Amino acid sequence: MTPERVSVMELNLAKEVVNQRYAGSIEHEFWPIDDIDPKAAKFPCCIVWTPLPIVSWLAPFIGHVGLSREDATILDFSGSYLVNVDNFAFGPVARYLQLDREQCCFPRNLAGHKCKNRYKHIEYGTAITWDDAIHSSGRNFEHKSYNLFTCNCHSFVANCLNRLCYKGSMNWNMVNVAALILFKGKWVDGFSVLRSFLPFVVVLCFGIFMVGWPFLIGLFSFSFLLIGWFLLATYCFKSLLE
Repeated sequence: MTPERVSVMELNLAKEVVNQRYAGSIEHEFWPIDDIDPKAAKFPCCIVWTPLPIVSWLAPFIGHVGLSREDATILDFSGSYLVNVDNFAFGPVARYLQLDREQCCFPRNLAGHKCKNRYKHIEYGTAITWDDAIHSSGRNFEHKSYNLFTCNCHSFVANCLNRLCYKGSMNWNMVNVAALILFKGKWVDGFSVLRSFLPFVVVLCFGIFMVGWPFLIGLFSFSFLLIGWFLLATYCFKSLLE
């Protein structure tokens, strides 16, 4: 082996070591974020949720979600070719869940991946910061048509989490995003709980009073069909979803 070839090999090896050290050194160098302040409507690095008009009156587990930047500015996909910035659609935040940036993968290069999906992650689209992932997803969804059943606000949040490879997963979708905020989300205050469930209780009582128990059967059938559609579309007919 010639000295020139040895030098090239040593140089490449040294570059790879530097890249790995550099990737590791920035892996956890995050900008500090402010504390969550519900009174000031500040929810940095959070999935946020609010009830939807009419839909949540019939199925209170369904609502509108968005994702906030490090400075607590909320971005949400609320209509065709429309990603709101700091203007959360359908009312103030009722529920929130702060996510851990240290469970995200921010690769500077192939060697900088901390997740096990490096090639799939690169193909999908990576991000170097939390805000970079949200802005990339926002630019993507500015060119999409909104559809409650196939491409909605949950799709936008799932897209962000896949860019972040949050918790090492590239399988975020409408269903597990909804389950995440439903089972782990925290209520802002008692009024938020009331605002989310009171319309449903009123509709339920009025329907039973006017129609009787068949209304209750119809209402739960509606919820069952809605849940069934999202489960089937997400896990059996993925080509139907954005």
